[in-house]
Amino acid sequence: MTSPEQFRTGERADLLQALRQQRAFLRRTVDGLTDEQAALRSTVSELCLGGLIKHVALIEQTWLRFAVDGADAMRAGQEDWADGFRMDDTLAALLDRYARVAATTDELVATLDLDAAHALPAAPWFEPGATWSVRRVLLHVIAETSQHAGHADILREAIDGAKMMG
Repeated sequence: MTSPEQFRTGERADLLQALRQQRAFLRRTVDGLTDEQAALRSTVSELCLGGLIKHVALIEQTWLRFAVDGADAMRAGQEDWADGFRMDDTLAALLDRYARVAATTDELVATLDLDAAHALPAAPWFEPGATWSVRRVLLHVIAETSQHAGHADILREAIDGAKMMG
């Protein structure tokens, strides 16, 4: 049986700390915003801060489904890609959902075999027949979260001049 104390050091702790830091950067970009501000589109794209929170939660949840059950599990609850970026709830509700997804991920990292691997789903952006380990999935989720935290920082600056990461 595993305990939280076992993962305060080592690879799992490092992966979780990196992910938690990027999540915190992303969450910080919406600090003090109203729902209306979080829904503002400050670029020519459909991106808004609330939509990015929704998207990152969905991405993390989907990839952890893959880590547990493989490519077929990724299809569960699959939404229209563009809809995944639309702010369709309050900012508080989106942040709450993200927190629940994060808690589930953190629990899974404590129990999953980081070397376990699954074949990637068929898609033009994946090499045919490629597999990803749970470790690779976590690295991908960290990268996605980091990338979108940077996007969110730019969007926030365009809304009110606040700079969250620099």
